[in-house]
Amino acid sequence: MPGERRKKLILTYVDSLRTDMLRAAIEAGRAPNFGALVERGVLVEECVSSFPSVTPVACAEMVTGVGADGHWISGMNWYHRLERRYVEYGSSLEATRAVGVFRALYDLVYNMNLAHLSPEIETLWEQLDDSGARTACTPFLIYRGRHRHEVSLDGLLRRAVDATRLKFRHHTWGPAELFYGDLYASREVPCKSTSIPGVRDPYAACCAVELMKEDGFDFLLLSLPDNDNYSHRHGPEASVESIARADECFGTLVEEAGGIEPFLDGHAVILLADHAQTAVERGLPLAEILGAEWSVLQPSDDRPELAQLAVSPTGRAAHVYLLPGEGERADPAAVGERLAEIEGVDLVCRLLDTEGAPLYRPEPGMPAAGGEWATVERAGERVRFRPGEGVADLRGGSWEVEGELGVLAARVEDGWLRSDAYPDPLQRVWSALTAPHSGDWVLSLAAGYEAVDWGGTSHAGGGSHGALAAGDSLGPLLFVGCGPQSAAAREQWSLRDVTPAILTHFGLGAG
Repeated sequence: MPGERRKKLILTYVDSLRTDMLRAAIEAGRAPNFGALVERGVLVEECVSSFPSVTPVACAEMVTGVGADGHWISGMNWYHRLERRYVEYGSSLEATRAVGVFRALYDLVYNMNLAHLSPEIETLWEQLDDSGARTACTPFLIYRGRHRHEVSLDGLLRRAVDATRLKFRHHTWGPAELFYGDLYASREVPCKSTSIPGVRDPYAACCAVELMKEDGFDFLLLSLPDNDNYSHRHGPEASVESIARADECFGTLVEEAGGIEPFLDGHAVILLADHAQTAVERGLPLAEILGAEWSVLQPSDDRPELAQLAVSPTGRAAHVYLLPGEGERADPAAVGERLAEIEGVDLVCRLLDTEGAPLYRPEPGMPAAGGEWATVERAGERVRFRPGEGVADLRGGSWEVEGELGVLAARVEDGWLRSDAYPDPLQRVWSALTAPHSGDWVLSLAAGYEAVDWGGTSHAGGGSHGALAAGDSLGPLLFVGCGPQSAAAREQWSLRDVTPAILTHFGLGAG
């Protein structure tokens, strides 16, 4: 590892952590370890997530430093144009069953990192591995690195795979130390793994403590995902309880070091969320609604070539794809009009060609011509934009913009475009639409709505995320012993800033 020896760095990821609920847990005395970090660190209260603001997209952005247009992961569910099928990463157990357990497991175990994640970018793991840093990761979706690991299925996953009468025989590539519950373990640890959502934090913390005992890492990603499951079930306003549990798990690392001061003497920490959550009151059955007028591809359909549309629910967002079909194709204008009038759809986003006509993309990837526009429609009004001269966003991007900025609740002040309701809207929408696996339309749902997944379920009565809206998109980003001297170092922070900050800590980036 180049340069002088630096503190070990622990990236502590708490799924669906909201800043207001973090503060509530600290003030109630339920999160003393996180409170100690906040007292000693630099807290960015509004770090912007990806769009869609769901875990696979956000985690990929976190450890690559680029959006979906660069890393290629587009949602919890997306349609694979070349393979003519849905990719499902586990929206629910019911959705997994609908697309096929083995297929969903194979996408999760192998394809997400080895086939779906872009080969054109280097992950944080790959860059750190190449530098000689000792890398480690507890269960986390994106982990592609330079070290070979054999899959070792156990528990519920082994029973699920055995039931399919098929075998997982291939290796994967990850950081030097990789722990993924019933899937991978780079060394034997006395930690009880589980595949059951909601009880995964203790396993991750146990693996981390074992690595600390052996001085087994320079960089560790500590994944604490249980807050997400709790918030989905009980709503984000109830998440003090699950934050307290995450704090307790993190506290085992502090205890192993002998207390907070000796812990921070040897370790820098970044604490962050991938996204937030908002309350959900109703499920929106997009496939059923669109299926009343067009042929919508069903999971495991024997004749995918006949379908006119594919619908990929991804939390409080969704992709809708125009399919070539062998019969009558769906009229893009009619589909777009129908989407715009569905109750529960807030924003309808899509690409236009250079003449302002809707782009139809029968094959993966961006059209080669360039000059396309992104358009967003809400309540009968439209705004369109593309990279170019005009207004600057808060992250320094420059955009040519035409139409009603009110669609994105945006305003231009002194040449800077701002939106409190939809943070960093231009870059996030552009990234989502120009990703190779994006739908022809990307939808952001209205407050209180979640797209019903392919298993027929939603989190109505609880919480969810995925929309472009601020409530889904803003979470905390805390630096302790690394990173900026002040949150004001950037006008607007996003998950894209995490990888550069970590590389800078290890002397590999300019920050």
